[in-house]
Order: sequence, then C-alpha cells, then structure tokens
Amino acid sequence: MEDKSTEEKIVKAAEKVFVEKGLAGARMQEIADEAGINKALLHYYYRSKEKLFKMVFQLAFKTFAPSLMKSFAGPDDLFTKIERFVFNYLTIIEKNPHIPGFIINELSSNPDRLVEIINLLEIDIQPILKAIEDEVEKKTIHQIEPSDLIINILSLCIFPIIAKPMVKTIIYKGSEEDYKVMLERRKVEAARFVIAAIKRQD
Repeated sequence: MEDKSTEEKIVKAAEKVFVEKGLAGARMQEIADEAGINKALLHYYYRSKEKLFKMVFQLAFKTFAPSLMKSFAGPDDLFTKIERFVFNYLTIIEKNPHIPGFIINELSSNPDRLVEIINLLEIDIQPILKAIEDEVEKKTIHQIEPSDLIINILSLCIFPIIAKPMVKTIIYKGSEEDYKVMLERRKVEAARFVIAAIKRQD
C-alpha cells in the first residue's frame, strides 16, 4: 500500500511539472520536490524522466479514451451516440482540464514521441468510422468523410478548454462562473450543432 501511495504521489507530481514545463523543461529534482520525496527514491521507481513521462501520458489517455470509445458502442442511433460522446468528453475534460494542454504542448515539441506512445495504446476507431459510413449510405446524414466528422466534434469540444484564458477574458469578461456555465451548456449545444449540420431532412 505504501509503494502504491508513493507511486501515485510521484505520478501526480510529475503530471503537474510536465504540464507546466513539458518534458524538455522538467527536472527530476523538481518532480521529487513536488512529490515530497528525495530524488533517489524517485529514481528507484522511475529510472529516467522519459519513462516517467510515458507513464503520465499513458495514464492521461487512459483517463478518458475507454469511456469515449464506449460512447459509440451499443444499438443507439448515431445522433444519440454523438450526444453521449460530447457529454462524456466535456465532463471528463472538465474534471481533468490539464490533459488537452499537456497533449498539445508535447505534440508541438516532440510529435514523434507522442505518436509512438499513442500507438502503444492501440486505440481502434475503425468501428466509429464504419458506423458513420453506414449512416451516410443509409442517407440519414449528409455525405461527409467520417474522419472529418470526428475532427469536427473534437474541435468543437476542445477549443473552449485549451483557449480558456482567451475565451474567459474576451467573451466572459474574466468571469469563471460564466465560463463554467458555458461549458455545462456546451455539453448539449456542441452535439446539437453537429447533428443539425449532418442530419438529412428529406
């Protein structure tokens, strides 16, 4: 139990330091200090900064990837699945607001490393793409590339999170309360916007 507690403290501390400084700027001593342990103990658990980063990144993805994939599972129609996906995605990100910035920061500094880690997670979105293709063929939605639809949904969800300082300052005059109200509203509105754009009326 003590080992698990120590490791959890290390991962949480590393997450905080990596979010603030990225892999290149982070130092093992900083992570040890943040975790409240000595550097030797940190090296006992993780021999290198790169291995610790890989663990933090994988945990970040595992926080939301399985839940989001499940959003598209089951017999419900595509529109219901989109609503469920948007709601779940924004709910998870709302609770873990550091994740998008963390990922984007590392994508800009060392994309090859993140691609390697993501490939290890073996995330398969083919069933989702196939479900979209099926709806196009059935003419329940307008012609659209499945990948474009996925990117549209993710973009509508993620932008208000990663651009929070700008959105909050310009649109909501610095009000955290108004910003949070918008995020809650967006759990429904983003899905409604996407569905209205793709749903055929004929």
